[in-house]
Amino acid sequence: MKMLEAKGVTIRFGGLVAINNVDLDLEQGEILAIIGPNGAGKTTLFNLLTGIYMPTAGTIKFRGEVINKLKPHQRVKKGISRTFQNIRLFHSLTVLENVIVGQGGWTKEGIFGGLFMSKSVKNERANALKKCLDILEFVGLENKLEEFATSLPYGEQRLLEIARALASESDLILLDEPAAGMNSIEKEKLKALINRIRTEMSKTILLIEHDMKVIMDISDRIVVLDHGEQIAQGKPEEIRTNHKVIEAYLGREENEDE
Repeated sequence: MKMLEAKGVTIRFGGLVAINNVDLDLEQGEILAIIGPNGAGKTTLFNLLTGIYMPTAGTIKFRGEVINKLKPHQRVKKGISRTFQNIRLFHSLTVLENVIVGQGGWTKEGIFGGLFMSKSVKNERANALKKCLDILEFVGLENKLEEFATSLPYGEQRLLEIARALASESDLILLDEPAAGMNSIEKEKLKALINRIRTEMSKTILLIEHDMKVIMDISDRIVVLDHGEQIAQGKPEEIRTNHKVIEAYLGREENEDE
């Protein structure tokens, strides 16, 4: 069974067809990349997969279950989490607090448990805190726990978003341009981190990224969009030499209207 399947997914905004009849599938443990010029519909597709938008047509399945009508928080419960192209951290919270928020609905203490602080509630909170600390160490932010999110350099804010997504304990992690704003050294560390998320945490990863070196180095397969339509998919070496891809994405100036 595929972890994620999208068949004939389409979304229209009035007379505009933003995504048209897109198919993709994702195996457990795979790193699948979505590329295309700005305005191709990549983030719109992410929004469809995570419940921000509902498809006009087509079917989205997660572990065999149709999830078309599930809201974002319901999809997180099923095991799908994401980061955003434009960083969406809680700026008034510390690094640690941002990751604690990511655990969200996984605690079971309830109102009365929180009021009376039973032993089981204390143990649950202690375990949740340890998980968050472990995740921050995993992404390399263990020395920034009490800093506010806004005080972090841009590249570390990207890492914090990834940490928050991991805190949800989802099996499928969607990364929207995780290398944006990073320098070459940070990008090398990011590639290593994404591979560790796959191998050490047994996560499946779907990502959007404009840096072609990052994409080619870490992806198992690549799906290419142009003007909301899927024009190619395959292994990195196949995409690198695909004439449609070269024309649509690699061989022309990008717009700024994604």
